[in-house]
Parts: sequence; C-alpha cells; structure tokens
Amino acid sequence: MTRNRRGRPRIARMGALLSAVALIAAGCGGSSPGERVSGSWPPDAGRGPCAVDKQPNIPAAMRDGVVLKSDVYAPRTSDQVPVILMRTQYGKAAAQIQPYRYQTPEWFASQCYLVVVQDIRGQGESAGTFTEFGNDMTDGYDTVEWAARLAGSNGKVGMYGSSYVGATQWLAAVGAPPHLTTIVPANTSSDYYDGWNYEGGAFRLGFVEPWAMGTIASTAAVNRGDTGTAKQLQSDLTNYSRWLGFRPYQQFPPLHPENPAVASWYFDWLRHSTRDDYWKQVSIRDRYAQVQVPVLDIEGWYDAFLAGGVENFTGMVANGGTTAARENQRLVIGPWDHIGWGRPDSGTGTPLMATAGAAGDSPINELMPAWFDHFLKGKSDNVSGHPIVDYFLMGANRWKSATAWPLPDTRWTTYYLSGAGGNGMHGRAGHLGTDKPTDPQPPDGYDYDPANPVPSAGGHSCCGAGTGPQGPVDQFVVEQRSDVLTYTTDPMAGDTEITGPIRLRLWAASTAPDTDFTAKLVALAPDGSSVNLNNGIIRAAFRDSLEQPSPIEPGRSYQYNIDIWPTSYLVKAGYRIRVEVSSSDFPQFAPNPNTGEPFGLTADSQIATQTIYHDAEHPSALILPVIPGTDTGSTRFPVGH
Repeated sequence: MTRNRRGRPRIARMGALLSAVALIAAGCGGSSPGERVSGSWPPDAGRGPCAVDKQPNIPAAMRDGVVLKSDVYAPRTSDQVPVILMRTQYGKAAAQIQPYRYQTPEWFASQCYLVVVQDIRGQGESAGTFTEFGNDMTDGYDTVEWAARLAGSNGKVGMYGSSYVGATQWLAAVGAPPHLTTIVPANTSSDYYDGWNYEGGAFRLGFVEPWAMGTIASTAAVNRGDTGTAKQLQSDLTNYSRWLGFRPYQQFPPLHPENPAVASWYFDWLRHSTRDDYWKQVSIRDRYAQVQVPVLDIEGWYDAFLAGGVENFTGMVANGGTTAARENQRLVIGPWDHIGWGRPDSGTGTPLMATAGAAGDSPINELMPAWFDHFLKGKSDNVSGHPIVDYFLMGANRWKSATAWPLPDTRWTTYYLSGAGGNGMHGRAGHLGTDKPTDPQPPDGYDYDPANPVPSAGGHSCCGAGTGPQGPVDQFVVEQRSDVLTYTTDPMAGDTEITGPIRLRLWAASTAPDTDFTAKLVALAPDGSSVNLNNGIIRAAFRDSLEQPSPIEPGRSYQYNIDIWPTSYLVKAGYRIRVEVSSSDFPQFAPNPNTGEPFGLTADSQIATQTIYHDAEHPSALILPVIPGTDTGSTRFPVGH
C-alpha cells in the first residue's frame, strides 16, 4: 500500500496524466463556460412583425426586499401580449445567445412577446448575496408574478433557458406561481446532487471545479465589487487542468475556503457528499406533483445533465400536478454536448460531433416559438397534446419519434460478460454474448491506482470540450491500459438500433473498503475505430443508497448496478458493441482514494486490487435497449405532430 502525505496538494503528480487528457482532447476546440464565440450567429431571418423597445435594468423587489434587475424587451403593439422570461446567472446582456444557442431577446420580442431577462440574486446588476440554487424557488415565484403584472402583459408567463437557467425554471415551477403557463428548460437536471454535482456517489470534478471558478464565483465577485478575486479566478481558470489535480478538495485554494464570501456554496457541496436534506430541499424529482404546466425539455446525448432531463420528462408524465401538464410533455434529445448544440462553428464540441451534419442542428429556435404560440397565445400548432419523445438516432443521423420513454417497443437484451477481459495489446479479449455462463470461469483483475487514474476520453460532462471531457472520442488510447477491461460482441448480423437507458450489472470485489467501478458503452467499427456512446460510475459505498452509504468488506463480491446514461445509436451490420470496465475516469470524476475516509478531507490514497467476476454464480451482464422495426426516421426535425 502506498499513501500520499496527508493534506498535500497532488498537482505535480497528476501533471503527466493531465497532459494525456489534453492530448486526447487536442483539436476539439472549446470555450470557457459562458464565453462568447465569434461567428454569424444568430441569423436575422424569421423575425416577427413587432418593432421592439428595450428597457434596461427594470427593478423587481423580492419578498424579502432584495431588488433584482431585468432588461425588458417590449413589442410596439396596443395588444396585451404574453411574457417570455429568462432568469440567468450568466449575465442578462448575454442572454445565452452564444455559442450558437438562442436567438436574441429582441428577436423573440419581435414575435409580439414581452421578453424579460433577469440577473438572479447576487449576479450581474441584481442585489443580494448569491448562493447556488438556494433562492431560486422563491425568487422565481416572485419574478413570474411580477412579470405577469408588467404593462402590456396579458398575464401569461413562459420561461426558457439552458443549464442553470433551466434549473431556475424548474425551481420556479415547483412553487406553482399562478401566472406561470409553460417552461422550456434545456440541458438541465432533475436533482442537484445526483446527476449535477455527483453521479453514482462520485464527485463530478471535471465539470464542477472549472464551472465554479470560471463563471459563477468570478461573476459573483464582480457583483459584490471584489475585482481582485474575480481576476484571480479568471487567471486560475487558464490553468484549470493544473488545479484539477489539487488535493484535498475541501482546501481548494482558488475558491478561498477561508473566505465564505467567495464560494461557501462550493464547500457546502463537498461537505454534503450524500443526498441528504441539503440537496432534497431543492430537488425537482421529489416535486413533480407540484408542477402544473406543460414542459418542452431539450437535451443532448452527450450533455452533462441528460439523465436528469429524461427523468424530468418521465416524472412529469407520471406525476405532473394536472392532467394538462401530464399530457403536454415533450422531450427532444439531439446529438449535442452541453453548449453549441451541434453547430460546427460553435467551437465547443469534438470533431466527431460534426458527423451528424446539418440534420443534427438544434431545432430550438423553430420549435420554441411554436410551443409558446400554442400555450401562451392559443394558436393550434399541433406541437403537443400527448407525451412526445423526439430523438436523434446517431449512426443513421435521422430524427425519430415515440410516445414514451423508454420507447414502448424496447426489447431489453442481456449480453453476458465472459472470457478474459482485456484487449488485444495484452493478449486478452473479453466477450459479450447472449448466452448466460454455465461453467466456472476465472475472474479478471487489475490494480487501480488513484495517483494514476484512467484519463477521460469524451463523455457527458460540461461545459465545452476545451474545459470538460465530453462528446464522442475514439477510445483507442484508454483501451490500451492494463486497468481497463474490455468485453466485445461478435459483429452484428444486421443493423441494430440501441436507444434508451443502459445498465451494467457487475459482480466485483476489491481489496479496499471503498472504491469506484466505471462502465462505458462503445461502438466498434470494422476498421477498429471506436466511439464512446455513454458512460456511468458507481462509488462502492453508494451501491445500495445515495443517502446512506456503507463501506464494503474487502475481498467480498458484490453486485453493482452501473447506470450507463442513455444513448441512441444505429450499430450497423459488421460493427460490434463493447463495454469498458475500470475504476476511474479522470478528470470527469474525482478519483476514489480507496481509503473509505470522508470525501475531500485528505490527500491520502492507496492502490486497490479489483476482481471482476463473470461465471454462473456471478453473471455480470450488460442490459441493452434494442429497438426493432423498419422506421428509418427523417433528416428533418418534426416541429408538429
């Protein structure tokens, strides 16, 4: 067993690995979260008939007296019109236009809407103290009701926005403000512990630290006049890969643990490393019955919050607060990561994302006006009326539709792990097949060293490929490591659609009292090139509960259910399906130190020997959602149904 010295930063030790991560992402481009990208976006076509006047910094007093500021875009019309509201922590002037996302507020207002873009508490021009998630239920409710009373409003309010600006919609909606009529959240989650800051009990390091440094902490510092801290944070972000190697997390210098004014919320996230009451008080998944409005939910197959976005759809269909809400849910999932939404000039995605072509561009600026026209103006555009799932089938680059999630005709197909897991470089080739093992098979094994974790190669992180491991990336480099086991099917006899959630039921043991197990679904082409479809992780202590973790007994085998996030991919005839099994995915997730100690308090770590079983008594298996049929879909997104 080897240990790092207690409390010592590990930046230098991780340097070579972080360089490898940078090489994997080389050429991917990217931008810091919230960074504007130059280009011709947004196009001016499609403007409506109304001229527009902008009214900057209009004040709205919240129930506790704190004043928030909004820019109001008022159409020149004698008619009373609906309100479209965005509540953002990323600057109301930016309004999430770049990189290549929404049309401008003025463009939407030209459709004869009253558009309101508000800085949330403690950000931009708004007063008060910023804290992530904490005030957006009450502030969202108060702002909706304030906006409904604005001069020229007809009293109906819709909301839109992506990422945290999607969270501000859900947090307002659970309060059921009387004048809120519909929301259009994009790229956002159902729970701010599970699937936002943590996943399977593991801390989402590659997303959370750069995001906290580069946007919310620095802009909050500007808001309160602390320009020195803001400049320091922006400087630290330029070396974000260096800081991702720092241990212990709860002493993270860029966010000043000694100064609660800088980012006390970040250190709260670390202290609350289970799904306890701190997280439950702002969870959406526990409150669908309180949401009474139709929802148009936009997600991406490689987005950081895909699983939560899908859960929001299914949760509202099953438990929404009214019949109208349950029947008017629509989920759109495209071939996108967190920002840029597939457009090749956005500078945020990986090169392989461009293979979707023009068919993969986000339809949001076409669909959202039709949605608002229907629910806010009463126009019959046939955009809803029953639950709808529109999804992009990667590999075929076509749009398809269904009435439920998982898809109603899903054939859950079990592929069992067998053989000697590994790869050709190490003389081993694990197998995936539909026959359940009946004979005793020797287990596979590897050593997992937290000081030398497996580098992330793509995935579902945030917020651009330049600052987070995300998107499709060839897996050749990581599959050469001895601590990555691979299990692969025979070539597919015919084209096979895989669409839906995936699970790896893994039997494993470890010499550590706590450790991680990771899984990644990969499509393997006949020429040997491979692409990750999605991935998942489970922290061993969280195998049974996100709320009450428990250590494992070293040497004892357990069944771990690893939820690989959903995908949709046409595995063509001659291609193969592979699952990678390992114990780390850095920097997407913080490496488990294998010590069982409380999260983030020390820099200690130890090597763990992992054992993977796949015999009759321990039938490790991959469960895939296979979609039958001959529907080939369309290259054109179906705005109406």
